[in-house]
Amino acid sequence: MSRIRIQGPEVDLENATLVEGFPGIGLVGKIATDHLIEELDMRYYASVHCEGLPRVGIYREGDRTVRPPVRLYVSEDKNVLALQSDTPISASAVDTVASCLTGWLVDEGVRPVYLSGRPAEQEGIPQITGVATGDAGDALDEIGVDPPSEDGVISGPTGALINRAAQQDYDALGLIVECNPNFPDPEAASELLEHAIAPLTDLSIDVDRLIERDEEIQEHREQFAKRMQEIGQEESSQARPLRMYQ
Repeated sequence: MSRIRIQGPEVDLENATLVEGFPGIGLVGKIATDHLIEELDMRYYASVHCEGLPRVGIYREGDRTVRPPVRLYVSEDKNVLALQSDTPISASAVDTVASCLTGWLVDEGVRPVYLSGRPAEQEGIPQITGVATGDAGDALDEIGVDPPSEDGVISGPTGALINRAAQQDYDALGLIVECNPNFPDPEAASELLEHAIAPLTDLSIDVDRLIERDEEIQEHREQFAKRMQEIGQEESSQARPLRMYQ
């Protein structure tokens, strides 16, 4: 049975913002969300048990505690949630996962911010563009995030979540950043945090440590990135030009 199970004290989440971190190309969403959780010292708030998610237990070095692979964290004083996922999501599960999560977000009155990388040969600072559903687009105008310069499509679990929001005409934001298509890209993730997520959530997020740990992040997550490549492009969250489908 699909459900979001609260762990510990409940929080009034009305008008809160969720930052989504399903793994995708460049691992930009995962890296950004993991860093956000660490920087804000966010509290483990809920376990996500949507149909189709891997039934595995996740544990950390030096810690005996086992937790589900997809979890929600909260910063009560900042009114921010973060979705952390430690496993890829199969193509067969994205629809049920999107339906399960979106239903909960609508019930709680939470505005989601979905994150996706776009494969690009990077020269200089990675460019960020934004899309929206419902009436959320004004928030992107306010922080100076431009709309895409070409037709495109967002795939994987992030694409399914945005699709579900569009179906229900529910306010949601999608941030797309240029990134390395083959390896984890902390630089692209730091751009998302500093120039989009921080102003959207009215936060001050220190990304210096994220950049300093670039080599460490590359080393620890390169194997995870290879796993993402193995499951195929269609199952990985990413934004691509629409002409690739025509």
